[in-house]
Amino acid sequence: MLVRRTHPTFVRYIDKSREYYAAHGYDKPYAWAHYDAVPFQALPKPLAECRIGLGTTADRAPRAGGRAAKLYAESMQRTEPLHTEMFWDRDATHTDDPESFLPRAALGRLRDAGRVRDLSGRFYGLSTDYSQRQTIEQDAPQLEAWMREDGVDAAILVAL
Repeated sequence: MLVRRTHPTFVRYIDKSREYYAAHGYDKPYAWAHYDAVPFQALPKPLAECRIGLGTTADRAPRAGGRAAKLYAESMQRTEPLHTEMFWDRDATHTDDPESFLPRAALGRLRDAGRVRDLSGRFYGLSTDYSQRQTIEQDAPQLEAWMREDGVDAAILVAL
């Protein structure tokens, strides 16, 4: 059924990101990464035969006297909360439900139901950063290396 709305019912992340960085003094407007050739591909086997890797933009808790880790791989069994005080749209969402940015229980239910083969023993973190070059040239290749090391067939990346 068609439902007409008088206003958007979604968060305009591109606009919000541009406004955020402009308000923090960045000279150039935020430009989202784009590719002439999309770096995605079809799964080589059914999802029920795939090991799933889970990534999040939430930070690992800051170390004593230091900043939170930007790039990390953690045990899927980790029970300490992730650090969610960095950069995210506090007007559009909240972090009261960790499953919204690290859905381990939901993926566990899919595994238990046979919808996916299993989950990687680790989840992967990549905190948000303004530098697309660093993300593309350093961070993304490291995440890919960790996922290959863990035998991941498909990844779910959840932005906070």
